Amino acid sequence: MHNTIKPKVTLVGAGPGDPDLLTLKAVKALAEAKVVLYDALANDEILAHAPKNAIKIFVGKKIGNHAYTQDQINQLIVDNALTYGNVVRLKGGDPFIFGRGSEEIEFAESFGIETIVIPGISSVVAVPASQGISITKRGVSESFWAITGTTSDRKLSSDVALAAQSSATVVILMGMHKLPQIIDLFQKEAKGDLPVAIIQNGTTCDEKVGVGTVDSILEIVKQRQLSSPAIIVLGNVVRESNKLKGFYEEFLSKETIR
Repeated sequence: MHNTIKPKVTLVGAGPGDPDLLTLKAVKALAEAKVVLYDALANDEILAHAPKNAIKIFVGKKIGNHAYTQDQINQLIVDNALTYGNVVRLKGGDPFIFGRGSEEIEFAESFGIETIVIPGISSVVAVPASQGISITKRGVSESFWAITGTTSDRKLSSDVALAAQSSATVVILMGMHKLPQIIDLFQKEAKGDLPVAIIQNGTTCDEKVGVGTVDSILEIVKQRQLSSPAIIVLGNVVRESNKLKGFYEEFLSKETIR
């Protein structure tokens, strides 16, 4: 019987949190899954697209609480594909953006298992967009950096210092624990007035937003009690958002009065 099983692994991006931002291709893949290995998704409704009798295994990682190591996850993907056939590996956002998806695919392929990648809508662009922030805008920002705030050795990425020197929009994921260090790097570049938005639980019903400048954002984070998971957006495009424009007009008029 096991000889008829055709192992396959489909790496699926679950999007930024809003279950309606799942792609149609992802929905179709989930509907055919025998096993779903899923991360700490922002919305469990996404799992409802898998058959009721599909095996669902949580393999997510949260700070200080890893259900499985990455090596164990790689092995689980392979073992389940060889035993049951069609495995969907479901990862938040896009699996190739800070998601270690490429490592999982390479491991599965080393066993001769067929693999498919279904991209997801990345929170890098979707979460700012949900607040009307266009991370590139003609005449304001011609490029953007997407940086992980915390590297695999738990340090702040050295790219943040380089990004702070550029005129690009800077989008930082997994950076809330390093926010004072990030702000310090931008202040060293004399960018105290640069607009900043912090969006917690973006695109979900629990979304919380704090906006300010490099010089004021730490106080705003404290006032608004913002924490992880959140995305940090630094750049002049933040004040271009129709949703946030009012804050900056008010802020600038107060600065002028001073």
